[in-house]
Amino acid sequence: MGNARGTLEAVECANGICAHITGNLRVIGKDPKRVLIGFAAGWILFFLIWLVLPRPQGLSAEGMTVLAIVVWASIMWVSEAMPVGITGISVPTLLILTHAIPWQDGKPPMGTVFSGFTHHVVWLCLFAFFVGAIMQLLKMDRRIALGILDKIKASSVGRVIWGMFGVNIVLAFLIPAANARAATLLPVVKGITNLLGDTPEEQEAKKAIVIQSLVYGCMICGVFILTAHLPNMILVGIFGSHGFPNLNYVNWALLQFPYLGMFVLTQWWVRYHFRTKNVRIAGGHAEIHKQYKQLGKMSRAEWLLLVIFAGVALLFAMGKGSPIYPLHHFQLGIIGLIGILILFIPGLFPFKWKEVQDRTIWGTFLLLGGALTMTAAMTKSGLAGWLAELIHGSVVGLPWWGIILALMAGTHFIRLGMLSNVAAVAMLAPVVFAMAPKVGLHPVAFTLLVCDTDTYAYVLPTQITAAVIAYGSETFSTADYAKAGWVCILIAMAYGLLIMAPWYALLGMPVWNPAAPWPF
Repeated sequence: MGNARGTLEAVECANGICAHITGNLRVIGKDPKRVLIGFAAGWILFFLIWLVLPRPQGLSAEGMTVLAIVVWASIMWVSEAMPVGITGISVPTLLILTHAIPWQDGKPPMGTVFSGFTHHVVWLCLFAFFVGAIMQLLKMDRRIALGILDKIKASSVGRVIWGMFGVNIVLAFLIPAANARAATLLPVVKGITNLLGDTPEEQEAKKAIVIQSLVYGCMICGVFILTAHLPNMILVGIFGSHGFPNLNYVNWALLQFPYLGMFVLTQWWVRYHFRTKNVRIAGGHAEIHKQYKQLGKMSRAEWLLLVIFAGVALLFAMGKGSPIYPLHHFQLGIIGLIGILILFIPGLFPFKWKEVQDRTIWGTFLLLGGALTMTAAMTKSGLAGWLAELIHGSVVGLPWWGIILALMAGTHFIRLGMLSNVAAVAMLAPVVFAMAPKVGLHPVAFTLLVCDTDTYAYVLPTQITAAVIAYGSETFSTADYAKAGWVCILIAMAYGLLIMAPWYALLGMPVWNPAAPWPF
């Protein structure tokens, strides 16, 4: 009788704990089933790969351990079982606990496993995060958006979309990460779409405005500007550590600016698909002009922020290898840290630290540091080379364009289940870079062509955080998004092969010539 009562109490206790956990997950808007299955699967596979499964031929013990960590992190990122930043900071922790990076004299290699958090691009990003936070507090982001729309007298759907593309380009210099820009522009875009009626044509026009402005525009601009897209930082870090340095703001923009032309093609397709050609926004410009005027004149604090950012941006562009003038030899991260010192001179801005802190995307900062650490561990342990050799067998014999096309298609298949573009590139980039010499292609051009297409994962809203934000506007369905998106993916793949590959060749690094000298 006593045993039965004890068993019953244990079951009730377990049920109570389960109800407590699932209830808390629902409160914060998570799907308990997805989160708990993902959390359990991540740890089960981690221990299986690390301790149980036989090691494949050619893969070192360290590489096998890093593979376990990569699989664990991937599942955590896909299932959102843990916050992305916590998963990022946990990568170095697991590298230490598993001895994936060998200990020396009984001491953990702290400098090595936290190298991602000391990389200069992380501190460059933190400066940009602070600028974005202060800009939001000053409501300067809204001023820029409404100001551009007012200047172009946005009234038709097409003009609004082109105006928002201009807004995206300007904000991309000031607000890092596409998700931050999408969140910033969401209220502006919703204000514009609210001016439209409920006819079928106007409903379709709303979909076009939201998808193009908050998703396609954000992502296309991000590839062009160094700090506007966090995967750019991962790529620059890999290139720099393998003898391809000097990719500053200007050089990166020179490499990637033709991607801006892709917006012309996506706009053509979206305009055709959603039939927006003849749809106009009644009173659109008048309302935009009214909201813009309500903001009043720029404050002294806004002018100060612009001056500081312009000065620091100029220093970014005038480092070692600058085509303008090599004024100094500091890395981008050092200039970012100098910018942070200037931003927080007492009395420059009328905000408490907590207000800035609350608007700084710390989770993304931790995610980026963890992703950079993981890419370094994949290379040092030999895992990236082993995976590259594995993939090499499936594309051997194909022409250069066939290899790139196959990997682009494979990338989009993998991305169906991943939310984080940063996490995806963190896993993909070191493998693609290591694969380049095996298939006789230029490592930088090859890695850019494959990894850039990862940015344009447009089948499901859950593949890109900016798309999740856009989907939250309740303007379009997942079916609407997929029907427009799959064509845009094909456009992106074709654009890479037909426009970007020749452009890289023109700059002196043809993807088909692995021995081409580094032009920067």
